[in-house]
Amino acid sequence: MTDRIEIVGVRGFGYHGVLESERRDGQEFSVDIVLGVPLTDLDDDLDRTIDYSVVAERAHAVIVGEPYQLIETVAQRIVEACADIGLLQFIEVAVHKPSAPISVPFDDVVVRVRRDFG
Repeated sequence: MTDRIEIVGVRGFGYHGVLESERRDGQEFSVDIVLGVPLTDLDDDLDRTIDYSVVAERAHAVIVGEPYQLIETVAQRIVEACADIGLLQFIEVAVHKPSAPISVPFDDVVVRVRRDFG
């Protein structure tokens, strides 16, 4: 079983959505990220693991960057932004859109993608 590093609740204000009002007014999004990485034989050395601050910064850049119609695309762009990180065995990204334009009461909309590497 692969070890995991989890980053929960990376937040940013973005302009993602299908509706014109979403793209004009924007809203807050948050992202949870799970990184599959072997954590054996670390010797307390950052070079033998994944620097999660780098992952968080890349995810945040996607959230606040170029607007996309679909949060599915936002999730995929975060995966792509992190795909070159060494030691990464898998990445799972969950994009939360709690202010989605839905006409009934709800708590959150979440799109979750997972990609496996090597």
